[in-house]
Amino acid sequence: MAILFGILMVTGCANKPKAVLLNDADVLHNNEDQLTQVIIYDVFTPPVAARIYGYTALASYEVMRYADPKYNSIITQLKGFGKPPEPQKGKKYNFALAATKAFFTVAHKVTFSVDTLKKYEDRVYAMYKDNLDDSTFTRSVDFGEQIGKLILKRANVDDYPQTRGKPKYLGEENPAKWRPTPPDYMDGVEFCWGDMKVLAIDSCKQFSPGPPPPYNDDKNSAYVKQYVEVYNKSKTLTPEEKLIAKFWDDNPFVIEHNGHLMFADKKITPGGHWIGITAIACKQTHADAVKTAEAYALTSIALFDAFICCWEVKYHYSYERPVSNINEKLDHNWLPLLQTPPFPEYTAGHSTISAASSTVLTHLFGDKFAFQDTSDLRYIGMQRHFTSFIQASDETALSRFYGGIHYLNSSLTGAVQGKQIGNFIWNKLKITN
Repeated sequence: MAILFGILMVTGCANKPKAVLLNDADVLHNNEDQLTQVIIYDVFTPPVAARIYGYTALASYEVMRYADPKYNSIITQLKGFGKPPEPQKGKKYNFALAATKAFFTVAHKVTFSVDTLKKYEDRVYAMYKDNLDDSTFTRSVDFGEQIGKLILKRANVDDYPQTRGKPKYLGEENPAKWRPTPPDYMDGVEFCWGDMKVLAIDSCKQFSPGPPPPYNDDKNSAYVKQYVEVYNKSKTLTPEEKLIAKFWDDNPFVIEHNGHLMFADKKITPGGHWIGITAIACKQTHADAVKTAEAYALTSIALFDAFICCWEVKYHYSYERPVSNINEKLDHNWLPLLQTPPFPEYTAGHSTISAASSTVLTHLFGDKFAFQDTSDLRYIGMQRHFTSFIQASDETALSRFYGGIHYLNSSLTGAVQGKQIGNFIWNKLKITN
């Protein structure tokens, strides 16, 4: 009986079907999607989420590029990374597996929900173990881990770890200066982000715009006109404008109020939205794994640097939000269509990072790239069609004005800065031979 049982066990194991090996590009897309789910679950702020996307995408690209010799290293053209290791000559690698290992080696150190990531990874690694010989599997995993650890060395000195635990920023009581806003009056998010080390641009002040309209209580001043414009627009919003505002809200942690009940509504971040658009562009063009890794990396670099530049401007001027001016000067009970995020107003962050991302994507996929944006479909049940990436980012800028959380000038100025950042990154980096 024991012998028969053993034979049955061996037979059962022998007949177990091998896992189907996914297309390399699909593996990279799945990795990014898994990371986005963790970013949403862990409720990272938009700047921190961009940092997570940045380092993980760079790790993935620096491995995946070896699958096509015409692609160059990106990190050797950035600040503070050093020379990456190379695969052993004459040895076999699976670069999608190695890229996955590099990606999650970084992700484990820059997110919280590591157990969730590991469960996903275990399934991916099991798929490769079923389809690769042991030496290729081990060699690929080891190489990916080497790249991941190199990326983490830069992450450890980019000023993010060094600024944790700094005092809260509660704004100023001076006219035109930011202070916590209703309904929850939270302290300013990431007020040290402008001190972060940029990746590709020369400095966080390289494309700094001029100052916003100075405080002036004259009713004909630019300062007064801008918040009156927001207030008046809120009274005449069309259904389409309301839809645009809500589609691009991308506030990762909105606190909903229903009487005495409060609950959090988690959503994708602004950067996560553009990572989603990047995925759509890659899939629509049937981009191979190296092109896909390149697109994620360049978009993530644009997000990373654009957030730093924008946040430097935000906390330099510490400009007052529309809701504060309108509540004090026009209507004590007014609230914007969207919940005001907890940081200074000028310039608009979503406008800046969207313009930077859309500019890079335009260089990658063309200026007449029509697509259906389903990035937010599973979160808010909405999708929109765009004829180009720039059309999408221009709509983003207007959405902040429609939502009542930004002055129109701040939205448009942020978009100009973002386009400058995106173009600089594209022109600086030499991706292919």
